[in-house]
Order: sequence, then structure tokens, then C-alpha cells
Amino acid sequence: MSDDRISTRNVWPYYSASNVQAATEKKADTSLGKDDFLRILVTQLQNQDPLQPLQDKDFVAQMAQFSSVEQLVNMSDQLSMLRQNLGMASSMIGKEVQWYEYSDSGDMMMMNGQVESIIIKDKVQYARVGDQDIKLDDIVAIADQGGEAVNG
Repeated sequence: MSDDRISTRNVWPYYSASNVQAATEKKADTSLGKDDFLRILVTQLQNQDPLQPLQDKDFVAQMAQFSSVEQLVNMSDQLSMLRQNLGMASSMIGKEVQWYEYSDSGDMMMMNGQVESIIIKDKVQYARVGDQDIKLDDIVAIADQGGEAVNG
């Protein structure tokens, strides 16, 4: 019964010592990040030679480099997310999809069609079906052409 989710080991103040210790352990991060670059800059400013302080142009150049590093990291993250999402979404090309739309009278209608392409508008992915762009979040079923749908 100790493997159950409901036990005295899981309720405060009876936490298991091994659970608490495992939660507090953090793996060491050996890579340099944005915070590390900022710490280096602040340390440099604190320990500069008072007779030859950091010039304005040097400070501006270092801040520009710091900003560039931050933007490169952000771009890298965004590109990898985009590549993963586009790779998964592109598998829908040629498949039959189903989605719901509201008619002029307010009734919900099931629509379907074949995905011709995947496009991105304003950071949102769409499946192009005929002359319509359907948000991927609105698709409720996907099937091979003429096959049975897999509900999403």
C-alpha cells in the first residue's frame, strides 16, 4: 500500500525525507547563459581601475554584445520550435481533416476537406484546405484520404 498515491508519505508534514531531498537537488548547469554575461559585466564595472574607468563607448559596445547574445539565443529557441512544429504539421498534407464552423444561422456544421499545405500567419499555423485556412487547433479529426478519421 506504500505505492499508493494517497499515503502519509505524500501529505505535509509527513513528506518522505528521500522525496524532499530529491526535490531539492538540482543538476549543475555548466553552460554560460544570459545571467552569466550580465554578472561578468557587473563584476567588471565594480572592479575597474578608477584612474582609467570604462569608457562610454566600451560600455555601449558590451551592452550591444550582451543584447546580441540574448537575441541569438531567443532566435535559436524560436527556430527550433518552428522546425519541430512545421515538421509535425507537414505530415497532415494530403490527409482529410474535419473541423466545425458556425453557419449564418448560428448552427454548428461539420466541415471536411483535404489539406493542401501548411502555412503560418501571425505566428499561428493553419492548414490550407481549398480556399480556406483552418487553424490547426480547430481541427478535430485527421484521416488518410478515404480512410477512417482519427479524432484529435
